[in-house]
Amino acid sequence: MTMNNDLFNLDGKVAIITGAARGLGKSIAVGLAKFGAHVVITDVIDTSGTLEEIKKFDDQSFDLQVDVSDESDVETMIKKTIDHFGSIDILVNNAGILKTANAEDFSEDDWKKVIDVNLNGVFLCAQAAGKQMIEQKSGKIINISSIAGLSGYASSVAYSASKAGVISLTKTLAAEWGKHNIQVNAICPGVFATNMTEDYLKDEDFKEMIKTKVPLSRYAKSDELIGTIIYLASNASDYMTGHALVIDGGWTSAL
Repeated sequence: MTMNNDLFNLDGKVAIITGAARGLGKSIAVGLAKFGAHVVITDVIDTSGTLEEIKKFDDQSFDLQVDVSDESDVETMIKKTIDHFGSIDILVNNAGILKTANAEDFSEDDWKKVIDVNLNGVFLCAQAAGKQMIEQKSGKIINISSIAGLSGYASSVAYSASKAGVISLTKTLAAEWGKHNIQVNAICPGVFATNMTEDYLKDEDFKEMIKTKVPLSRYAKSDELIGTIIYLASNASDYMTGHALVIDGGWTSAL
């Protein structure tokens, strides 16, 4: 049996990654570039470090300052990508924020901010990119959810609600856009070492909890999501859509 070398080949594909300045977004962006994609990296903070890494693999890639909860920013992101590359083949909705407090004390402003970025932002980016993908009759949308969207996690009421919404949004878009040859899937990461989790990972009780509850007995490095991203962005996943893929070291499978 011979392997199809083009199965995971992203040569010439155009990918947009939101929240790509650091953490998972940076790893995802660099990983896509390594596999041949032209990458547009976006964030509300400085993305120059990510762009420098990507330029080692693709000199056509560029970065943009984008607030995913701002519709005009999102429209500009899509327009500049199409003007530069002529298409959008892959969208990774990674941008997200976390605010924690007990539910009874959680402020309305914090609730709105988390939902605005984590859920509305995913919708706005998917909608804008989806219009181009419908015209192209092809596209891959990958939404970063969380295992917190599958089960409750104390002190993260808005985050968990937003990530559950991302899963439902993913399934709905998959159902609507399958006829246009667009695959829409979500990834639900467990605990990865990122800027968002660094305070947790300094806590000895939290680290001990990970060792006890996660069957693989550890948290993940940020680049351990790359393989899943490449799969969902490539021809390897052409018949997969509407799925929420859990990458958590087995945490949610264990009692």
